[in-house]
Amino acid sequence: MSHRAHFFVSYNYFILIFIYGEITIFTEYGIIEIIGNILLMVCLLLCAQYSIQSRVKQGRYFWLVAVLIFFTVIRRELSYLSDILVPSDFMLLSQSYDWWEDMVLLGIYIIALGFLIYSWRYFWAVLKRTPVWLYLVVAMLATLQYMGEHAIVFPETFGQMVEELSEDIIYAIAFIYLWTFKLAYFEAQAPSKLGFGVSTDNK
Repeated sequence: MSHRAHFFVSYNYFILIFIYGEITIFTEYGIIEIIGNILLMVCLLLCAQYSIQSRVKQGRYFWLVAVLIFFTVIRRELSYLSDILVPSDFMLLSQSYDWWEDMVLLGIYIIALGFLIYSWRYFWAVLKRTPVWLYLVVAMLATLQYMGEHAIVFPETFGQMVEELSEDIIYAIAFIYLWTFKLAYFEAQAPSKLGFGVSTDNK
């Protein structure tokens, strides 16, 4: 077999593996999904750490809001687990599992909104600290994720790949941003630039 023929066979073999392998790589049970969930969990833990370490009262609530947000995103990514673990006829006090889950999530949203309103100065300071290009990149990826999820422009199969990869890149950006966030330096600017004081303890 010539080198050209060998390359042609190898190339087509790779394409077949890629096409059929996407079932286990890009689905909600696949490797890409698992990596995304790991990134989300690490982000949640980093936010929890910042909430504990923050010397600013508003900062503690702001980072707690971030914890709640990552929790709801993880719940969305693992929504298929409820279908597997919870019986379809589950009832508690005459209400289905979906009803209870919606009520719990609604409670989390209300608490997160209340904490965010309370910590709006800290929130605004974080927004101003973030580079504009980062907003643009995340917005572009979110648009690609939406287009892939709803098969807009992209074919359905390829759209699923675009959706999962876009989500993972967004989660990776969030992880890098949080990992490199200098909490002590950021809050050291509080008295002069951020409009709130820094407490002398972490109680």
